[in-house]
Amino acid sequence: QVQLVESGGGLVQAGGSLRLSCVHSGSGASIYAMGWYRQTPGKQRELVASIAGHTTNYANFVKGRVTISRDNAKNTMYLEMNNLKPEDTAVYYCAGKNDPFDTWKYWGQGTQVTVSS
Repeated sequence: QVQLVESGGGLVQAGGSLRLSCVHSGSGASIYAMGWYRQTPGKQRELVASIAGHTTNYANFVKGRVTISRDNAKNTMYLEMNNLKPEDTAVYYCAGKNDPFDTWKYWGQGTQVTVSS
């Protein structure tokens, strides 16, 4: 069983920065791809960024402002977020999957990011 645990959320002023972390642990096949999703009340969860090997993918609404990375030696994925906007306020979730054709199989509990104007 794979566990994902996020950290790094918090309250920041508009224009500020945060770095989210997601540590994965547990048994099972290695995680092929990981991603960050976010969700606000009443809205569907949306993909922010994903990483598989050296390939990264970003949602248009964060391009140029965030960087996703992964440290396999530490079993940790990061999301560096800069120039944050109030509309970035959401619960951010870490996700993982073992196979490129799978749906996202593993989820963390989420970390709250609040950006004040």
